[in-house]
Parts: sequence; C-alpha cells; structure tokens
Amino acid sequence: MPYRPPLVPYETFVADPPDLPVRAPGEQGASDVVRAEVAGTDPHGVTLTVTTSAGELLVARVEAAGDGIIRVRLAEDLDARSRSARALSLVHPAPHPAVVTVDDSYAHVDAGAVVAEIRLAPWGLRFLRPDGQLLLATDGGTHDISGRRRTLPLGRSTVDGTPVAWHESFTAFGDERFVGFGEKFTPLDKRGQRPLMWNFDAFGGESDRSHKNVPFYLSNRGYGLLVDSGLPVQFDVCASTHSSVQLLVPDDLLDYYVLAGPTPTEVLDRFDRLTGRPYLPPRWAFGAWISSGFFPDSQQRVLKRARLIRERDIPCDVLHLDCYWQVAGRWSELRWDEQAFPDPAGMLKTLAEQGLRVCLWMNPYLMTDSPLYADAEAAGYFLRRADGSTYVADTWHGSYPVCAIVDLTNPAAVRWFQGLLRPLLTQGVAVFKTDFAEGVPADAVAHNGMTGVELHNVYALLFNDVVADVTEEVAGHRTVWARSSYLGGQRHSAQWSGDVNATWPGLASTLRGGLSHGLSGVPFWSHDTGGFHGTPEADLYVRWTQFGALSPLVRLHGTTSRLPWDFPPEAERDAVAALRLRYRLLPYLWSVAVAAARTGTPMLRALLLDTPDDPTAWATDLQYRLGPDLLVAPVLDPSGRRDVYLPAGDDWLDATTGERHAGGRHLRVEVPLDRLPLYVRHGALIPEVAPAGTVADGPFRDVTLVAWGGVDGRAVLGDVTGDTTITAARDGDTLRIRVDGPLDVRRVSVVGADCPRRVLLNGEALPPTPFRAWFPG
Repeated sequence: MPYRPPLVPYETFVADPPDLPVRAPGEQGASDVVRAEVAGTDPHGVTLTVTTSAGELLVARVEAAGDGIIRVRLAEDLDARSRSARALSLVHPAPHPAVVTVDDSYAHVDAGAVVAEIRLAPWGLRFLRPDGQLLLATDGGTHDISGRRRTLPLGRSTVDGTPVAWHESFTAFGDERFVGFGEKFTPLDKRGQRPLMWNFDAFGGESDRSHKNVPFYLSNRGYGLLVDSGLPVQFDVCASTHSSVQLLVPDDLLDYYVLAGPTPTEVLDRFDRLTGRPYLPPRWAFGAWISSGFFPDSQQRVLKRARLIRERDIPCDVLHLDCYWQVAGRWSELRWDEQAFPDPAGMLKTLAEQGLRVCLWMNPYLMTDSPLYADAEAAGYFLRRADGSTYVADTWHGSYPVCAIVDLTNPAAVRWFQGLLRPLLTQGVAVFKTDFAEGVPADAVAHNGMTGVELHNVYALLFNDVVADVTEEVAGHRTVWARSSYLGGQRHSAQWSGDVNATWPGLASTLRGGLSHGLSGVPFWSHDTGGFHGTPEADLYVRWTQFGALSPLVRLHGTTSRLPWDFPPEAERDAVAALRLRYRLLPYLWSVAVAAARTGTPMLRALLLDTPDDPTAWATDLQYRLGPDLLVAPVLDPSGRRDVYLPAGDDWLDATTGERHAGGRHLRVEVPLDRLPLYVRHGALIPEVAPAGTVADGPFRDVTLVAWGGVDGRAVLGDVTGDTTITAARDGDTLRIRVDGPLDVRRVSVVGADCPRRVLLNGEALPPTPFRAWFPG
C-alpha cells in the first residue's frame, strides 16, 4: 500500500486497492515449490508437475515465447488465465521454437538469447545467456537469523484454506539497479521501493501513486521481467531484504516473462513484440497544445484566445477545451453548454481556418445531475453494486457531485457512449482528452461478471480503446490524450502525467515520471506544462515551458491560465522562444517519433538507454536525451544553476556556445532564463526548418541540416515520404554530405571550433550557411 504520512489525515479514494492479508506471528500458509517432475516436452518448452511444501500438486510450464523470451507459468491448471483477461488480453505471446533438453536432474529450454535452466529437485530456476553467464536466478527463500521469512519463493499462499496470491522471488546483486513499473514519480532506480500495480487518481505527480502502472521492469544486468496480470500485482524491490526482488500476484495463476537484452533497447523491442507496438500520432499532434485551463470558458473566449495566439505569433496546432465546454455539474455528458457555446460548429470551422484543431476533455463518469443519467441508469449502462443497484461513487473526491461509471464491458453501453462522441467528431472536434478512469471501486460488479478488483486496471485500456475506435472511425486517427493506462497502453498515444503541483519540486518529479514511463515501453508522453495545480511564478513558467517544448509532446495546461500573455512580457518572450525552437526542430522530433513507434525506444530517454555500460547513467534521473542526439537538463530551481552529467562514449557540444566537452563527466552550469542547458552529440546531423505557426501537412520542405562538429556522421531520418539516410564524411577542410532519400535538404550549417572551409551536398559545393543560434538572446 502507498505510504500514509503520520499525523496527516488519510483521505480515502473511492477505488483504494484491497490489502493482502498480513499473517499473525508464527502463522504459516505459504506453500513453496520444492521439487518437480517432467510431465512432457514439445518443440517450445517443458511441462512440469511440481510438489509444494504443503504437499500440493501444481503444474508449471517453462517455454520460449520469442527469441530471447522465456515464459514461466504456475497454476492448478495451465488453461488458467489472468482474471482481467475476461475484459481483454494484455500479452500476446506466439509459440516459438526452442531447444529442449531433459535429464535426471535438469531441464533446459533454449530460446536463443536466453536459456532457462530448471533444477528438478530441489527446485531451482536460472536464466542464462547463451555463453552460460548468469542473467537471473530465483531465490529459494530468505530467512533471518531467527528463522522468520523475509521472502516468498515460487509458490502460493492461502489464508483459511483459500488461495490469496502466487509469489516468486529472485536474487538481486548488490549493485543491481531496477527501472520501470510505469509512470512512477519516485527516483528512477526503484531499489528499496514497493511498487504497487494499481491505478490511482494520484492527486498530483509527486509520489508512488500512479495513474499508469506497468508490471514490468528493466535491470542493469541485461534483462527485463514482465508479469501478465491485470490484478494489483505487488513488487518488493530489495525493500524487505537487500538481496531479493519479490512478486506477489493475487490472481488465478503466476505468469511472467524474462526478456533478454543485453541492452535496454533490445529488451524494450522484445516487450513490444509481446504487448504491441506504440501508436504513432499524426504529425500535427507534435505541435503545441494550448489549454483553456480548468475554469469557466465560452465560445467568445475560445475565439479570442485563437485570435491572440495568431496575432502574437505563438506556435500552436491544438486548442484544448477542458471541463467547461459542458455544463458544470453535469460532467461528463459530452454535450456542449449551449449558453456558453451557442454555435460550436461555426466556432470549429473558424478555428480550422486558423490552422487550429480542437481537443475536448471528457471522462467515463456521469454525474447524477445530468439529464442523461436516468435513461442510462435504467438501461443498465453503469457499473453495479453486488445487490444490483447502480454504483454511485465520489470520483471527484468531494469537489463535485457523485458519479456513475460507464460499464465498458457492456456492448450496449459502449454503443451508447460512442454515440455521444461521434457527433462531436463529425462536427469537427479533432481529438479527446480521456481523463480519469482510475475510479472503478474494488467492490463494483461489471456487466460481464468481473469484480471491480479484476476490472480496475484494465478499465483504463477499455476506455482509451473505445474512444480511439470512434475517433479513428470519424477522424481517421487513433490519438487520445490519456491520463490513465496499464500494460499495453503504448497503443494509446498520447499520455500525460496528471495533476502535478505548479512548483519547482513538481517539475522535477514530473520528469522522473516521464523517464520511468518511457522505460516501461511508452514513447509518446507529455505533462501539464507550467504545472497543473496553482499558478506558477514567472521563472517556473518559463523553465517548465522549456522542458515541455523539448518533450515528446507539449501541452500548456493548469487550474489557472497558462497563456503566455498572462505572464510578464519577458516570460512570454522566453516561453514562446522555446516553442519556436520546438517547431524549428520538428524534422528531428518527427524522425525520432517514427523510430520510437517502430522500436518502442522512448523519445524522452533516460541516459541508460543509449549508454547502458555507463554506471552513472543508471543513477541519473533529472535530465534526458531527446532522441539519440540531444541532451536536455531542465533547470530545477530559480537560481538557473544545476549539475549536468554528459554521458560517456561521446563528446558533447553546448547548443548555445558550441563549446566541446568530453563525455563521462559532470558540469556545473548556470544559464540565464532565456535558455536551458542543452547539449548536442558531437557528430550529430540535425535537420531543422524555419519555425512556423503550425505543423505543415506533407513532407518537410526546405530543410537545413546542421552538422554538429563538422565530422563524420550518419543519420536515418524518417518522414511521411519514407526514410532518408544522410552520411557526412570529413576530408581535410571539406565536409561531404550525401543524402539518400526524399528529405528536401537545401542547406548545411556547421557548428564547432574546427569547421570545414568547404561543404559539398551530393557532390555540389554550397555557399556558407551560418548557423542561426537556437537561443538567440
């Protein structure tokens, strides 16, 4: 359970998770696997009959689920599936050929990049690299000096004769680091933490509560581990004992996968093969989203905002209208407030003529004061209580009227719900912000018979699927702007971090959450630029906008205005300059996004992804790479000072001065408010265009290629017309650039102390193209 601070009233959430039992002193009940017999083999793996310490007979299965992927199951019946699978499947393994060998003492399942070694008696399970080196080993159970348990090995536990959870433990090396588990706002290395896989309305973004949990982690020893369950899985990451990682799975079976690397990017690629590739949003989604804020709005205000955005030359592609496009107290009935918005179709048409799309806020709850409630309730469109009555819940934590929760396991309710969305899309709305969806109570009952515990986590996936489906039907894309998610949620782009406080520490914790989520397989992430709760001071607004502009996606949003002109003129100037830099870098950002959709490698990348052999990279969690070539270190306090780590293996150029620094070292820097610590990999080839007010359709035109360092280099750049390979070769005072592909490269700029005197583009000499500084101040 999440930590409850002392002397602070604990505010319960309508959807708090159920507690697993705590045993009384000396109470037994854990039934550990002690030995196994081979029941059969096939081309994919081995089936085993296992005996537990309580004399139970269970069945286990160890098999290849892909090259470098081993699947392990323990159950009473191997036909068992996670109870969440009644709603949808989270993992999609395919049979994979393996080399299976068995003798009197051992069974081996060779899946290429990883080999499972099963010791039959006493039970033991190890995962090895092809060269025989140990990757991961199960822990047979750790006890302290008095004989008390500290870990639960492979097996299950019962209370009063009823099974309550399956468990497994793995040995942890003293220097092993563990990252992932979804969007966690705690330090990146989760060692010493107990991540709980339960989607919370997190009341911000500064704790272990998370809107988006993913039962998956990466180790710096070259593997990942994935648990297939939608139930509230609990991990103990070297918290109970420094030497073990534990899994507690309150489901009908234990079902987990070991994914070999050796690099984190290879692990993420295998993760995607099991759970699905990320969805690439349309090009316009990578422009700036600017919100109405969480306060009353009107058609007149929206049109005025749009006019001022264009008059003040602020780059923007999407206007987001939050809750108040609907009547207050009737959320989320998905109908315009006719008094505040008398002509929404005309408004949408006017905005489209200005190059602006519209995103509407919504959620899967309906307040009981809505005129739609009575008929929907009578039709059975909402989750129920055990007695059959509609489950009416305080999903807004006392701030607004109680709500019923749309039962998305009911096909009729889904048709009704999509029927409310379809006319809005037909009218011209481009995309929906799918808010909330963490509020399914544990004791609710769904149309398909699932309990709230079984449905709670996967409800977020159902919600986003339903909205993405109808959006694709009408608008031709599947983009949503989602707050909650779970395993496999990378198919829903984009996701944002939720309601963080507008404070300096809030900025830092938000960055930690984005890095953690990226390491959980989700590349297209964003956050409330400026912070959500409260009004940021002007310096914080600028610093957060710099961070947002160099994030995968960017949206300015909060409880109060985040419009640039509502801050002092200097803050507006600096914030808008950051957005213009983003638009200038769009060819690079889009190319990184295309690669992320193909591979699962996040756009906002923890340093460990590109330099996994650099120990410091695994411990650095307040800076990131944006794609492979940009190193971003957001400023985290009003001083403008911070320490920056330059990853080993490359040299780095200061994006402002061009000064070259060796990698593998720390810098202490101080930057004025009009720039942030930004570094470019020496040898990078960065495409850019002239900044514009919107993201243009079609391929990028009139591209300038910036050669950072003016040395040999290579880049593969993706565009809507296909990939382009660019190579740079330095020959004395000449830099030869070759472009193989459709990208429209017209000019070349060179940054660095040792610039060539001559540049050839596809064999033709170019006149010198001075580099226009990214931070012109």
